[in-house]
Amino acid sequence: MNQNITLTVNGREKTLNIDVRSSLLEVLRDQLGLTSIKQGCGVGECGACTVIIDDDIIDSCIYLAVWADGKSVRTLEGESKNAVLSTVQKGYVDEGAVQCGFCTPGLIMTTTSFVEKNRGKEISHEEIRKAHAGNTCRCTGYQTILTVAGKCLEPGKEPDE
Repeated sequence: MNQNITLTVNGREKTLNIDVRSSLLEVLRDQLGLTSIKQGCGVGECGACTVIIDDDIIDSCIYLAVWADGKSVRTLEGESKNAVLSTVQKGYVDEGAVQCGFCTPGLIMTTTSFVEKNRGKEISHEEIRKAHAGNTCRCTGYQTILTVAGKCLEPGKEPDE
């Protein structure tokens, strides 16, 4: 059974006709061509498919697309503006927090959400680590990823407009 949904993806409103059984991951990749969202585990454990929906991080592999009707969805493709990397994206590059790149889009979205919610607060290394616990990376060892989050929280590291 198909259904029309309307959602805002990376600032642009989209109306789509979808199979009601489709995950948000499938719709974003297959219908909208947003390939930063990766199919990893398929059960919401690895975080490779992480997107931001209405300011919350979501594993899009276990989130039905129909649930996104009327919501705002952000993916990695929407984070850079006019070919300029976001503060978090630039931080990942500067710290060398990318290896094979498979998990990187989901991790960047998790870091972005964390930084946006916690800017200006005193945050411990443990809180940063816990916030990223839903993302699995087999290559980096996590230290550079956690360093990026900590640096992006520092005063003067305002998000790009």
